[in-house]
Amino acid sequence: MPLDLEEQEQVAELKAWWNQYGNFVTALVVALALALVGWQGWRWYQAEQATRAAALYENLAKAIQANDPKAVRDSGGALVESYPRTLYASMAALFLARYYFDKADLKSAKLQLQWVIDRSPSDDFRDLARLRLGAVLLDEKAYDEALKLADEKHTAAYDAQFAALKGDVLLAKNQPADAKAAYKLALEKAAQEDSPFRESLRMRLDALGG
Repeated sequence: MPLDLEEQEQVAELKAWWNQYGNFVTALVVALALALVGWQGWRWYQAEQATRAAALYENLAKAIQANDPKAVRDSGGALVESYPRTLYASMAALFLARYYFDKADLKSAKLQLQWVIDRSPSDDFRDLARLRLGAVLLDEKAYDEALKLADEKHTAAYDAQFAALKGDVLLAKNQPADAKAAYKLALEKAAQEDSPFRESLRMRLDALGG
């Protein structure tokens, strides 16, 4: 059926538009398709990385439970080195830090905690590592280093814990008035439902005269 004049004009306009923009449209469609394929591939890659990291983390937990130093080093090292961007790597480093601390290997414990501070994608894990590293430095009487960690920028959720660490360090440095102020701030920032922590802060304040 022959096209009427209006339809012929519409076809002519469509052809003219396609001649002008057709290559751009084709390139855009191809780019979007490639982006979609790339995104799906990236999601698959991340899922695969997480699955492998989870398996190594499980092996690490079993090795620590079995007190097998070689298996601990192998599993923990493989996880941290091969899958550093996963949260499993951060959890493993924190796990290893506690393991080495219990073994009185403070050098290795500090290295694991510093790795979390430097490499973890999680703000929470980085703050936990700072607090634990500060406690280790306090035990080593490295007061200035511990105090520097206590003063580092952190998420508001850990205000009370960082203030308490600062109080502990200042008290160890024989600065009771400053320690008392830090403990009061920690008590002010502590969650109401965190009664054991709040009670420990009250006990420290009472020891300093309230």
